[in-house]
Amino acid sequence: MVFKAAAVQMCSGVDPEKNAESMARLVREARRRGAIYVQTPEMTGAVQKDRAGLAAVLRDEETDLIVKKASELAKELGIHLHVGSTAIKLADGKIANRAFLFGPDGHKITSYDKIHMFDVDLDNGESWRESAVYRPGERAVVADLPFGKLGFGVCYDVRFPHLFRAEAMAGAEILTTPAAFTKQTGEAHWEILLRARAIENGAYVISAAQAGVHEDGRETFGHSMIVGPWGKVLASAGGAGEDVVVAEIDLEAVKACRAKIPNLKNGRDFQLDIAPVLAKGGVTV
Repeated sequence: MVFKAAAVQMCSGVDPEKNAESMARLVREARRRGAIYVQTPEMTGAVQKDRAGLAAVLRDEETDLIVKKASELAKELGIHLHVGSTAIKLADGKIANRAFLFGPDGHKITSYDKIHMFDVDLDNGESWRESAVYRPGERAVVADLPFGKLGFGVCYDVRFPHLFRAEAMAGAEILTTPAAFTKQTGEAHWEILLRARAIENGAYVISAAQAGVHEDGRETFGHSMIVGPWGKVLASAGGAGEDVVVAEIDLEAVKACRAKIPNLKNGRDFQLDIAPVLAKGGVTV
């Protein structure tokens, strides 16, 4: 199967209605350029670090503006539309950082909640505690689609290779990591991480990103990217503002890479031992 995929780069603000309009405009551009699978970034619906401000625009899945608009767009354009994620209000008062995949008929195929929470203190003074607001997901997802098998991740998940290895072992040929990477971590690690996940799994990696300075003052790294299974960057956006990148996906390349380096087949279970510390003379401390 050979087809075109697109990663839509956004600079989402605090208003979901405006972000839905931007999403629609960029997704239509991706379709105009031939993409039948289109991915948007993490937090498509709103980039808002103020908790009260975020709470004011939150909706549940049934009434969320981005979910509704994405369903309509997928049907209108006859595409598979992957909302990288948006914040969804849950019944227990928590929030899900939830990805959605809609089919060409507009129906939801599946959803995925970000598993790994970004709880870090960066040396530039930035501090993030996603677990204080978001409920982490508990299930990995692989969608069996007409053009191939798609594995899900969101942003910080990319630093946990066992998630993507499990999806690849389940047959995923395309791995996804839509993101809102910080500028500092993006400059250091973004491309390396994406290429590593592609190489070690012999899979395509598609990553739509948030980019630029947002209304809430946050700055994200951008550089939305599509990486081939041999680790080559096939398409990449810049680091500021909106963009659409498109690349041809050929799943025969996945087969070829996995035949050359069959590490998915060569993996072995093993035991981990912690060797004791020995003092001089070989006596265990």
